Amino acid sequence: MAAPFQALVLAGSRGGVDPVAQYAGVSQKGLIALGGRTLLTRVLEALDQAGVERIGVSTNDAALEAALAGEKTRAAVSRLPSAAGPSQSVHDGAQAMGTPLLVTTVDHALLRPEWVTDFMADTPADADIAVLLGEEALVQAAAPTTRRTYLAFRDGRYSGCNLFYLKTPASLRAIDLWRTVEKHRKRPWKIAALFGPVMLARYLLGLMTLDEMVARIGRLAGVKAAAVRARHGLAAVDVDKPADLDLVRSIVEG
Repeated sequence: MAAPFQALVLAGSRGGVDPVAQYAGVSQKGLIALGGRTLLTRVLEALDQAGVERIGVSTNDAALEAALAGEKTRAAVSRLPSAAGPSQSVHDGAQAMGTPLLVTTVDHALLRPEWVTDFMADTPADADIAVLLGEEALVQAAAPTTRRTYLAFRDGRYSGCNLFYLKTPASLRAIDLWRTVEKHRKRPWKIAALFGPVMLARYLLGLMTLDEMVARIGRLAGVKAAAVRARHGLAAVDVDKPADLDLVRSIVEG
């Protein structure tokens, strides 16, 4: 069995009506029922079964906070206030809980404990931070109808899996870089300037592998960063859109 560890679940919002929650008739995505259990319960149970000893749920939603009180897990569960964006919420959560810290999202509806333990086992020993990504063929084989966003590299196309591992205190430097990118998300020229023309040109020309890109971003942040390839294609399927909810409901409820 893996050594006990901590996890942070992002369950905040940028404000306004969430289209998936509205589609499901609830106030917050974490309260969507799937197979008789809410997304919140499903994520907490998967983390609990993976060996997490402490779980922080980052949210400012009163209904979700009330639901937390009824959750029955071996792990200790507590609420942390969410910030205006996910990067700041991760930064605040890591400051409050410390590292090593696994980070995921409340809409990771299909999350399985083995995805978590495999990810941690496959993370290089010298990494400060790691991100899990699913290769396109693996994802499409597991869920042929899913529509994911893929980043193209010389060695394939990959989709994020909403699982991050902040292994050392130095990993917060990578979160600081993420905060800067998020701050400039409506001003792409500033993001381009941050990464530099050579790196962007090599990526756009398809000259960089996934590992090279992640390592370069890590060096830019002053950390050792690693890309970990998912063993399970469904790890890349979350609930970003109503169509995603229909897909995961068909998988879970058959």
